[in-house]
Amino acid sequence: MELELRHLRLLRTVAEVGSISRAAAVLGYSQQSVSAQLQRIERHFGLPVFARGSSGVEPTSFGVDVLSQARDVLARMEVLGRHCPKDADPLPSAVRLAATNTPILPGMVARLKTRLPGVAIKVSSVYSSSEIVELLERDELDIALGVDYPGMELQHSDAVAHRGIVTEPTFVALPTGHRLGHRSEIVLGDLADEAWFLTPNDGAGWPEVFYTACHTAGFTPTTVHEYLGDRRQLQEMIANGLGVSMVQATTRPSPGVLVKPLAGTPLWCRYLLAWRRESLSEQLVDLVLSVASAAYGDLIASSPHAQAWLSRVYRPSRS
Repeated sequence: MELELRHLRLLRTVAEVGSISRAAAVLGYSQQSVSAQLQRIERHFGLPVFARGSSGVEPTSFGVDVLSQARDVLARMEVLGRHCPKDADPLPSAVRLAATNTPILPGMVARLKTRLPGVAIKVSSVYSSSEIVELLERDELDIALGVDYPGMELQHSDAVAHRGIVTEPTFVALPTGHRLGHRSEIVLGDLADEAWFLTPNDGAGWPEVFYTACHTAGFTPTTVHEYLGDRRQLQEMIANGLGVSMVQATTRPSPGVLVKPLAGTPLWCRYLLAWRRESLSEQLVDLVLSVASAAYGDLIASSPHAQAWLSRVYRPSRS
């Protein structure tokens, strides 16, 4: 098959609504036809674009890259289809952007400055995703990068909207001399006796999801150090054998540190874009989502451990 714009629109819609059945309703097709078309598209790529679950679908890390390029193509086609410049919504003079603890931010902001040279991007750091929602609802922010977790979707009023960027597995950071360091993946229960570095409550479900995963694995952490500080300092403490820590899948390990996936992937985290509906146009939101996805794609490209996990979990179809 050859990819057409309608295929890209289908992918974009499925990503935006997070469900094949809801995408079918938006597109005006049956669920069966959308599902079949999506399967044909994925066979064309040889890798799944979406991971299916009981609560809907989320882009795979491979899918993030596909969706970033699809959105870019569709955005360019929409520009070509405009008959006159006045059809485009005017750009704001400044955008107030906040972000929680996410490595997506630097690459995203760099791309925004290139794509929007006349717009001042004002960046602030806000750790708690629930606080981000409050700032958006009080009109103190325009848009933000936040997180949530499967089954614990970010809550907000109708004044705010959000879209997922990517849902990624949570990995673990160990010292290079760790007794389990030779394994390709780590069983969470085998870390029951470890000291843990944990970031504090993020207002979105962490560290509750961590403790739930530990309980499911048959243990309760006995030594926990609450830590919210410099990532380099955290890795230095791990390298010195002071504890282990859950980390983002794209974390670049410092000398003396190993980053490993967890067997069975008991923990997932979703990066998302939240914005104030009255502040930004749909076109601008689409652009920000596109550059955020592209920034995440760059992180994956520079993370060999994440690529190795992807190659094991998402194998190309042989059919």
